[in-house]
Amino acid sequence: MPKVIWMSDLHFAPDGDVLGHDPRQRLDAAVGYINRHHGDAECCVISGDLVDHATAEGYTALRAHLDRLRVPYLPMVGNHDDRTLMVESLPVPKDRLDGFVQYAVDLPGAVLLCLDTLIPGEGAGALCAARLDWVQAQLRARPDVPAYLFMHHPPVPLGLPAQDPIGLRNGAEFMAMLAQFPTVRHVFAGHVHRPCSAMVRGIGVTTARSVLMQAPAPWPAWDWGSFAPAPEAPSIGVIGIDGADMWQQQVEFCVAGFRVTGR
Repeated sequence: MPKVIWMSDLHFAPDGDVLGHDPRQRLDAAVGYINRHHGDAECCVISGDLVDHATAEGYTALRAHLDRLRVPYLPMVGNHDDRTLMVESLPVPKDRLDGFVQYAVDLPGAVLLCLDTLIPGEGAGALCAARLDWVQAQLRARPDVPAYLFMHHPPVPLGLPAQDPIGLRNGAEFMAMLAQFPTVRHVFAGHVHRPCSAMVRGIGVTTARSVLMQAPAPWPAWDWGSFAPAPEAPSIGVIGIDGADMWQQQVEFCVAGFRVTGR
């Protein structure tokens, strides 16, 4: 049974803190946990917002940390990322949709479709006609292979008043399209920094906690002007895929207040 590790929203920075959290320490803690307990995984999918600010220096420093993983990793693009810099700096698969960081990874008995939902300069995401056509072509090319889709922006509302407006703009269209393909088993998304689940048109959708920091619960109400990270632990996803069947664990790899001092 293939096992896939899932990380999301690293918001890596080569120095300094990001909203009171050290992204290098958090990522190193996640990498160490994966190497100790899941070195037998097929791959590690990283569903976007790899860096907090997209610079060549940031991606180069990020790669030095990610290269410590004992399993191959699959970088994906989020709204904080830059496609060109990612491709120049990270091991993005060469066989991808032209102009996008969108690609397929075949596993024993299943396929992972890693999608590019970026609208440059915007917080929300979308899938244009070229990207949607690519998804359909990949599914048609594998009519009997269970498909698991990863993306940054969630394609469905999740009961999160601050985050839902900056999800996938054409999410309803996307989910209606997926519903035409019985091989689509599950959709995994990042972006919201909350662990959520939904079921739309018979397709399950799951979102991940951030490796760095968590968004607060939706009540008491907050907005982006008052945003402050919640004192909650980060986690990674561990996904087991058995053809059309899957299981998932969301595993806390360090405590909420984790910080190494005295460096």
